[in-house]
Amino acid sequence: MFPTARLLQAARVTFFTRAGCGLCDTAKNTVAQLQKRRPFDYTEVDIMVPGNKEWKDVYEFDVPVLHVQSANTAGELSDPKKLFHRFTEKEVESLVDDAEKAQ
Repeated sequence: MFPTARLLQAARVTFFTRAGCGLCDTAKNTVAQLQKRRPFDYTEVDIMVPGNKEWKDVYEFDVPVLHVQSANTAGELSDPKKLFHRFTEKEVESLVDDAEKAQ
């Protein structure tokens, strides 16, 4: 099996964070540990960056937040499954599994 074939099926994971957030550091480590074992498309969004105002308005008091989505053959993203604040590697992996099965 070629690694690129697995990446074509990868879930899309978006991590919403901000500087100085201890829960965010812990959550980021949780996601990083999972990503070492299995590939997925990962994006990190600092909600305090001026260009991310739309996300700051939504998640300013809720970070860390994780969105897990799948993409259909037309490249459209599914509605995100979300995890807030504290989550385990197993919880993230379950959402990634669901996203990959939905493709």
